Amino acid sequence: MPPVKLKPDSPRLHPRNRNRDRYDVAALVVCLPALAAFVTKSKSGDDTIDFTKPEAVKLLNRALILHNYGLETWDFPDKNLCPPVPGRADYVHYIADVLRENHFGSIPEGPQTTCLDVGVGASAIYPIVGIVEYGWSFIGSDVSEESLTSAEAIKAGNPGLLNNLDLRLQPEGKRIFHGMLKPTDRVDAVLCNPPFHASAEDAIQGTLRKTRNLTGGQQQSPMLNFSGIAKELIFEGGEVKFIQTMMRESRSFSKNVFWFSSLVSKQSHLKALYHELKAIKPVEIKTIPMGTGNKSTRIVAWTFLSKEERKEWREQKTATAPKS
Repeated sequence: MPPVKLKPDSPRLHPRNRNRDRYDVAALVVCLPALAAFVTKSKSGDDTIDFTKPEAVKLLNRALILHNYGLETWDFPDKNLCPPVPGRADYVHYIADVLRENHFGSIPEGPQTTCLDVGVGASAIYPIVGIVEYGWSFIGSDVSEESLTSAEAIKAGNPGLLNNLDLRLQPEGKRIFHGMLKPTDRVDAVLCNPPFHASAEDAIQGTLRKTRNLTGGQQQSPMLNFSGIAKELIFEGGEVKFIQTMMRESRSFSKNVFWFSSLVSKQSHLKALYHELKAIKPVEIKTIPMGTGNKSTRIVAWTFLSKEERKEWREQKTATAPKS
């Protein structure tokens, strides 16, 4: 069936996104004083951050997590990818909207709703947002033991994450679900921010383009705010190949997962991905636009469950929900 497009109400962030309004820089500095060293004045006299400096980008996102999501600690090695918190939070909120469709018109809350973050990374950003906002449980998978060690440290430092986050190593670098998901797992939604470069050279060129855009063409060397270890950024064949692999493997777990989904960075990648979806024959496909006026992305989601299977899934989840 053709994909269904869900249009956001505005080109701004999701209405439930805590980062939707202008940053309260003063409050962020109070929360993380080290950020003060990177605060400057814009031409209009407002406090702003120098986004060309990797230290500033990381400190800003750390401050957003600590201030807006109430974590006690959130840190990870500088070599790892620093996630932009507002955009990552948007993904979680749009997935919550998708789950609402099969939950009596309300967003499911509580640990009986389980999500899988494919490529949880060193920062564990999707589990943090999902657990804080909705109380969900998360499985976080990664091919990097170092990244999982960092995520474990974040989990250990924040009591609110301890019982809701199960971190798992994916032992096979070219696999997504096989070898990691258990036959007994029942996952309501899969989230994934796939590696989008096909090679190291591709990653370097992409980084150069981004830094030049930020500095009006003056910056000639890659900046660490777009850094990330190879496993985070690079997959042979790039983003399309990664998501196609994910789609093919999803067929084997069609009854374990309600909604599969992935971010897709480029509109031009959709044609190949729709072609792959046509081959695996899900029951329903959704394409959900996201982003602000100057940057756009999208989520592609698919499910193999029939209407009757969705009803059974909902009834089972309702039966296992904790009594209030």
